[in-house]
Amino acid sequence: MTIHPEIAKILSTLPAPDGSPLNPGAMRAGEAAQIPALADRMPLHSVEDATAVTPSGEVPVRIYTPAGADAHGLLVYLHGGAFFLGSLDTHDHVARALAKETGHKVISVGYRLAPEAAFPAGLDDCYGVVRWAAEQGTSLGWDGKNLAIAGDSSGGNFAAAVAAKAHDDGFDRITHQVLFYPSLDLDFDVDRYASLRENAEGFGLETAGLKPFNSFYLENGADPADPLVSPIKRDDLAGLPAALILTAEHDPLRDEGELYGQRLAEAGVVATVSRYAGANHGFVQNFSWIPEFYRAFEEAGDFLNAGAGQ
Repeated sequence: MTIHPEIAKILSTLPAPDGSPLNPGAMRAGEAAQIPALADRMPLHSVEDATAVTPSGEVPVRIYTPAGADAHGLLVYLHGGAFFLGSLDTHDHVARALAKETGHKVISVGYRLAPEAAFPAGLDDCYGVVRWAAEQGTSLGWDGKNLAIAGDSSGGNFAAAVAAKAHDDGFDRITHQVLFYPSLDLDFDVDRYASLRENAEGFGLETAGLKPFNSFYLENGADPADPLVSPIKRDDLAGLPAALILTAEHDPLRDEGELYGQRLAEAGVVATVSRYAGANHGFVQNFSWIPEFYRAFEEAGDFLNAGAGQ
């Protein structure tokens, strides 16, 4: 299938990459300028900012409660942005849609970013908030059932790494992981996956841009050979939480996400891989206003509410 026509219209307006060095400050400011006004965001029962006290320090979080029920499942959400972009505000609409469609209380994590924070600061923040959520379950209104993690792109990388860290630490409360077009292999060898060649240019995220975009992370202590940096390099995937992996047809990262799902299933983990035809990398953040892509949130809700956890 060709790229969705609405996505194609927007891609056609974007300037071609010129090879200029990336400027994190300017790019973050550009993102911030696109954040919709509060009045234009999806309404929920409540949205509140809080602070999670973790072993890595105090981490800002935003808590989304979808309805006035006494208790909910918990979903810790980790935003994307190549480890140096993204914030609670840039991905506020994603967290709201996840809360609405899953019926879970969503805890969005404002983890520390590269290059200012060296590896593993951001990952430690994410893991610490998951542990904090379990410890604070009563005050958060947790029903004691699902404790899920979700992330898009680099946030999906963090979610997979958090699941692995939790397993290795004997923390068995995580029930599900939802990975939206995850970045799972930071090696970037173009011969490793066909999608790196098939979707190399013209679909927003380009294969040639992967190294520079991830350089802020990789040049600050993150070793792509480390399974906590490239979760697909983990040898033993047995015992990890049930997984839903959503990939995009026109995404250089498509094949690593789908291979990870295959390896999880081979290791005995309940794993579902769902490829979105006509979509590109970032479609959950950028194009969920298109009905067939908003379906990703509904699919996450179906997964979390179907008793798929181990």
